[in-house]
Amino acid sequence: MLDTQTVMYGVFGDPIAHSKSPLMLNRAFAEADLNAAYAAFHIRPGTLKDAVAGIRALGFRGVNVTIPHKVEVMDYLDHLDDGAKAIGAVNTIVNDHGVLTGYNTDGIGYVRSLKEETGVKLAGAKVVLLGAGGAARGLVYALAKEGAAKVTLANRTPGRAVELARAMGAYTSTEGIGLDQAKDAVEAADLVINTTQMGMHPNVEETPLDSSLLRPGMIVSDIVYNPRETRLLREAKARGAQVHGGLGMFIYQGAYAFEYWTGLPAPAAAMREAVEQSFSSN
Repeated sequence: MLDTQTVMYGVFGDPIAHSKSPLMLNRAFAEADLNAAYAAFHIRPGTLKDAVAGIRALGFRGVNVTIPHKVEVMDYLDHLDDGAKAIGAVNTIVNDHGVLTGYNTDGIGYVRSLKEETGVKLAGAKVVLLGAGGAARGLVYALAKEGAAKVTLANRTPGRAVELARAMGAYTSTEGIGLDQAKDAVEAADLVINTTQMGMHPNVEETPLDSSLLRPGMIVSDIVYNPRETRLLREAKARGAQVHGGLGMFIYQGAYAFEYWTGLPAPAAAMREAVEQSFSSN
């Protein structure tokens, strides 16, 4: 029940109607018996600066930031955590009495999920990452920290992939190429990750990759979590590859955010249950 003591949280994105974050975080607050509420806010291009000022003005304790705002939002914060600074993208903001600090929980959430669900050994792995946006940045940094031998970034606009590869080259061997040049890298990869929105609801028939490049022995991973199984993962499974969906990353990035905001351990199992129930009731 909302009252004058309720602590407010939210997520900023465009689009945002598909987000399961409010379901998941409100369940987490209830499990932890906190007087808190979390809502989704549709922040259109050109309004992000005002929205961030609103965090301070309204006294929100924390906000998640999703596509397409993860990079621009950095300009409007007071401090950046070392990881967020290295990655060059923020997905979690903590408000300490008007001082806003940006964190990135995407990469650590992704790696935790990937290791738990696939048993992959990332040390020495060859990775192809499709896309070069804010989420890709967090993943490259986290994969490099885990000892990935090489990360090839393939993007529809090759210049963005090259730029991100250069920025992340301090952490591991990187290369930036166009999506149409990805054939050789994909065929040699241990792990292929889609970080684009292709295949996300409602455009569920889109896929970023020709499935003939996929094979047994590789892991194909998609950070899209709505739908649970994207076309890319369906086709990868049919080709004999091991597959990994985006739900675990989504749960754990939210769990780490919850812990930054509250200082309490996140009820990750309850958070996952809330999201899974929402899919089964659709």
